[in-house]
Amino acid sequence: MVDIITKKRDGHALTPEEINFFINGYVTGAIPDYQASALTMAIYFRDMSDQEIATLTEAMVHSGDTVDLSGIRGVKVDKHSTGGVGDTTTLVLAPLVAAAGVPVAKMTGRGLGFTGGTIDKLESIPGFHVTLTPEQFIRSVNEDQIAVIGQSSELVPADKKLYALRDVTGSVESIPLIASSIMSKKIAAGADAIVLEVTTGAGAFMKDEEGAVRLAETMVRIGRHVGRTTAAVITDMSQPLGRAVGNALEVKEAIETLRGAGPDDLKELVLTLGSLMVCAAGKMTDPGAAREQLESLLNDGRALEKFRQFVANQGGDPNVIDHPDSLPAARFQIELPAEHSGYITELAADQIGLAAMQLGAGRATKDDRIDPAAGIVLHKKVGDPVKQGESLLTIHSNRQDVTEVTAQLKRSIRFGSRSVRPKLIHGTITE
Repeated sequence: MVDIITKKRDGHALTPEEINFFINGYVTGAIPDYQASALTMAIYFRDMSDQEIATLTEAMVHSGDTVDLSGIRGVKVDKHSTGGVGDTTTLVLAPLVAAAGVPVAKMTGRGLGFTGGTIDKLESIPGFHVTLTPEQFIRSVNEDQIAVIGQSSELVPADKKLYALRDVTGSVESIPLIASSIMSKKIAAGADAIVLEVTTGAGAFMKDEEGAVRLAETMVRIGRHVGRTTAAVITDMSQPLGRAVGNALEVKEAIETLRGAGPDDLKELVLTLGSLMVCAAGKMTDPGAAREQLESLLNDGRALEKFRQFVANQGGDPNVIDHPDSLPAARFQIELPAEHSGYITELAADQIGLAAMQLGAGRATKDDRIDPAAGIVLHKKVGDPVKQGESLLTIHSNRQDVTEVTAQLKRSIRFGSRSVRPKLIHGTITE
C-alpha cells in the first residue's frame, strides 16, 4: 500500500491490480484509515485518468451486493441529482416518465443536509412505505412501471467507507472520487441507462460551472466505459428550485406540477430530464418529440393518475392527490416582508436550505428526526419585482419562535434596481 500511495503522490497512473488491491483491502479492514486517507489526498492533488476512474468505479461496484433488475421488462433508466435545495424533481419526474411507459425502478436513500431525501418526502404522505420485497418491487414495476425502495446497506460498502473518510480528511472535492462515488451506486443498483442532473451554484455541491461540467463529463465517460447509456444536464442551483423547501410542502408542489401547473423552473427541468430518459429507454429518438409527449401526459392528467397509483401501491393515502391540504401542516405560518422595493437579485440557496434545516426540514446528522410539515414557501424568485412590505416567503414551523431562522433568511436575500433572471439549464452532455 505504501508503494501505491507514493506512486500516486508522484503523479503516476495506478494499474487495475493496484486499484483493486486498495478497494478490497480497505473494505476488509486490511488497509487502515490513515493509509486510505493518504491515497485519497494524493488523488485529490494528482487526479486520475479516465481509465483509472472507470477501474475505481467498477472495483467499488463489486465491493458488495449488486441488484439484478433483469426480471423487469424494458430498459431501466435511473436518474440522479448531485443535490440542491427544494429538489422536488423526482416526485414529478418518476410518475411522468412511468406514464410514458419507461420503467422506473428507483432505489434511493434518506436526506442528509438541507431537506429530506426522496423517501423522506414520500413518507410525509400518510401510510406510504418503501419496505417492499424484491419480488414485490419487480412486480410493481412490471405492472405499473414505477416503484421506490430504500437502498440496501450492502450496496457499494466501499463508497460508504470512503465517503465517511473523505468527509473528515478534506478530500471530498475531488472529481475522480465524487464521480466514482455517484456512478458506482447507480451501476450497482442495476440501471441500464443513467440520466444525471449536475447542479451548480450556491446551493450545489459544485459551486462553479467549470467544475460541474468536468464532473458531468467524467460521469458520462464512466457510464459509457461500463456499457451504460449516460447523459448529464448541468443546472442552476444558485436559488432553490421551485418555490417549496420542505418535505410535505414539496409533495404539494409536485401534485400541483403533475396537474400541469406548478413553478415554471421545476416543470422545465422535469421535461428536460424526462425527454432524455424517454430517449435513453429507446421509446423515442428525438428529445423534442419526447418532450411533447411528456407535456401531453402532464396536461391530460395521465401523469397525475400514475402518481396516484404509485402512492396507493406503496400503502400511501391516494386521497392526498385530491386533497393536498390533508398532508402534514405546521402550526405556524409566518410571513417575511420585504425591507426594500426593487428586484430580487439573490436568493442564496445554501442559506435558505440551512434555514429550512433549522426548522426541522432536514438533518444535520443521520440520527436527526425530520419534521415533515416544516419548511419555507417562496413567493418571489430572482428577477421578480417586489414592493416594500410585500411578503417574500412564508415560514412553516411547529414552533412560534423563528428569530434565528428569520435572521438567516434575511441574510440570504439581496435586492437590486433591475431584473436579471438566472439561466436554469446550462447545458446537456451526451457524448
